[in-house]
Amino acid sequence: MTNMIIAIDGPAAAGKGTLAQRLAEHFDLAFLDTGLIYRAVGMGMVRIGLDPEDPEAAGTAAQALKPADMDETDLRSMEAGSAASKVSAIPAVREALLLFQREFANNPPGGKQGAVLDGRDIGTVICPEARFKLFVTASAEVRAKRRYKELLGRGSEAIYARVLEELKERDARDRERSVSPLEPAKDATIIDTSDLDADEVFATAIEAFNSKD
Repeated sequence: MTNMIIAIDGPAAAGKGTLAQRLAEHFDLAFLDTGLIYRAVGMGMVRIGLDPEDPEAAGTAAQALKPADMDETDLRSMEAGSAASKVSAIPAVREALLLFQREFANNPPGGKQGAVLDGRDIGTVICPEARFKLFVTASAEVRAKRRYKELLGRGSEAIYARVLEELKERDARDRERSVSPLEPAKDATIIDTSDLDADEVFATAIEAFNSKD
């Protein structure tokens, strides 16, 4: 399976990250959570008081991004997610990070024979040539409950109604943006995880891959 690329897209808290990591381990592939790239850019701006919706500042921040920036501990916060959604709608940011993601996919680190990338536009823009494409989704209410429990588990203060509202706002931004809107690739397998646990999602993905062989 030389240079096997698995592209996984979907909205926040749908379960694509968990699935991506599990598939990477199963097939022994490199893994890249592309959302962390945008979170690192967005939060890097927020920390120094810059507006994530400022196109010029965001483009500069994206060009200056370093791998170590993705190790910051606050990148999983709701604030980071909101900032990521804002900077990801800016063409200059996407252009600056596009090559990084494609390089990772086509020349994965660690001598791996391929890569799993999860994000918002992997199958449609970053790696449209990927043989395996999944679009992982779930209802907004289910995703909000998952994110709410995740935040509480990390010791963060959270209110379910607010988490749901922010998720819906983010979904709208991601779907309606003019640059790479969130949508399934035409040849992607859609997996609705609303009523599935992690094992069932993984089994569904493996079944989809086997059907392509």
